[in-house]
Amino acid sequence: MKDCNCSYPCDKKGICCMCIKYHRERDELPACYFPEDAEKTYDRSIRYFLKIRGL
Repeated sequence: MKDCNCSYPCDKKGICCMCIKYHRERDELPACYFPEDAEKTYDRSIRYFLKIRGL
């Protein structure tokens, strides 16, 4: 739990395998892939991830 940076209230918080599965099924990435300011947007899309990484 101490390493989970997700600020969204969720029953998968801190349970990485469930979180990754959930987001993969939606073509998203979990919060831990995003810096703090980007994570707070709740935009977990791969497109957003690539945008903030400059790719």
